[in-house]
Amino acid sequence: MSDLIRVSRRQLLSSGGRAVALTAAIGIAPRFLRPGRAYAADALAAGMIGGPTGFDGAERYQYGADTPEGRAVEAAKALKAGGADRIVLGLSDGSIGQLTQPFPAGAPSIKELWERETGIALDIVGVPNGQEFTKTMQDISTKGGAYDIYAVEWNRLGDLAETGGIIKLDDFVAKHRPEWDNPDNGYVGGAKGVSLLNQYRGSTYGVSLDGDFQTWVYRTDLFGDAAEQKAFKDKHGYDLAPPKTWKQLDEISTFFHRPDQNMLGSTDIRNQGWGYTNWYQRYVTMGNPNQFLFGDDGQPLINSQAGIDATSEYIASLAYKSPDAVSWGWPEQYGNFAKGGAAMTCAFSNLPKFLDNAANKDSAVTGKIGSMLPPGREVDGKLISRSVLWLNLSASVSAQAKNPELCYLFLQWLGSARIYAWMTANPGGYFDPFRLSDFSDPLVRQTYHAYHMDVVRETVARTVPTINYPGATAFHNALDENLVAALTKAKTAEQAMADTEREWKRIARRTGEDKLLEAIKANKEAWPTITDPIG
Repeated sequence: MSDLIRVSRRQLLSSGGRAVALTAAIGIAPRFLRPGRAYAADALAAGMIGGPTGFDGAERYQYGADTPEGRAVEAAKALKAGGADRIVLGLSDGSIGQLTQPFPAGAPSIKELWERETGIALDIVGVPNGQEFTKTMQDISTKGGAYDIYAVEWNRLGDLAETGGIIKLDDFVAKHRPEWDNPDNGYVGGAKGVSLLNQYRGSTYGVSLDGDFQTWVYRTDLFGDAAEQKAFKDKHGYDLAPPKTWKQLDEISTFFHRPDQNMLGSTDIRNQGWGYTNWYQRYVTMGNPNQFLFGDDGQPLINSQAGIDATSEYIASLAYKSPDAVSWGWPEQYGNFAKGGAAMTCAFSNLPKFLDNAANKDSAVTGKIGSMLPPGREVDGKLISRSVLWLNLSASVSAQAKNPELCYLFLQWLGSARIYAWMTANPGGYFDPFRLSDFSDPLVRQTYHAYHMDVVRETVARTVPTINYPGATAFHNALDENLVAALTKAKTAEQAMADTEREWKRIARRTGEDKLLEAIKANKEAWPTITDPIG
């Protein structure tokens, strides 16, 4: 993924006026983030041994001894008695607030609660957004030992595991039983979801702390306008509604594309470092249940009619985007949408949190946003609708950690149902919901909006992983560069796919084809199989 073109979340929050979304992030703070008041140590509900107190509904986030959180805290206390006293967590700057700022009013912070319950100090070292992988690789290669826990983009997990710089967590998982696959409050997809988010080649190397499942949103005021509805039906012969297919998305986007009125059809991004995730969504829906990137023999499948057609559609969609679409990042996307400049877009699931928000006085779309499932296409009589997982921070334990088991215990506590829901509801950072328990949690639904959470839950169930095996960075860079070349007309769709295939084969040889084949098979097991009826 190109670090040259990629615009970080931190840059959005520090830019004075580049994106209206800035005001949303700041504007939400006064409403929710107020200093916590002292809370009584005896305010836990009956039978609970830990969890936050001091606010209405706090009991939802409290836990008993025989829960993932309770087991983690009790084991951490035992390690404390044996001399363990500190964890150093390297964490993306944009997410620190969710651990350090009390939420809601009257509550402790995540950091404060952990330290009170275990006696273990949590030192959080900020890492510039977008530099997580670079800083981690520096620490591994120099044996600097600056962090006990790394938090890095999910699709780097395979590359990190192959360096030996992070440890396999299987023994700790077996010992402390995190229950990530719990059917009531665990990961969407159960064991498949756990494999997708936490594992590499069948072993656990990370604990997911994020939910960056790309989610589609649209303007309800435009779609609900009677004049727009009539004009659209007169032109296309079917009712104006959130699109179910790529064909419909392209037609509706073209209908609403009105540059003379500062209106774009759809602003799902096309820049380097991000755009390929939107290409993914078009490509993987060309098979039932999925069009895979690699065959079971490890050979690339993209230099095919499916790859060429997806790339051709991807290029053609520039017709209803900004003239600068190839350079737009998410700050431009969020800023444009906040000003009412697009009919639809595909973004992080936090877009409604920031833009459909009365505290954001600069948002013109408050109360005017709806969510929809990703578009798809008909294959073998079924609608294949897919989204994609991109960025998505995952935490791993450094091979240089002073107490690896303690680090794992903290991650089990933080990433378990009760604490994670409480944390992700906190608007002080960018860790987004993804567990089953998140989607029904009142605080999460208040922050992210109930209408949105129901759609995000179903989107997660239809999400394919980006490449997560050895050479992931190189594979994505090769695809990314060729797609940009196709968008700028430096290459045809056919040339872009042929050149990507050629480079992918080279990467496979350098990485080790046997090792790669094993990872491809493990990764494939996490792909969704859900299909939808036509109509």
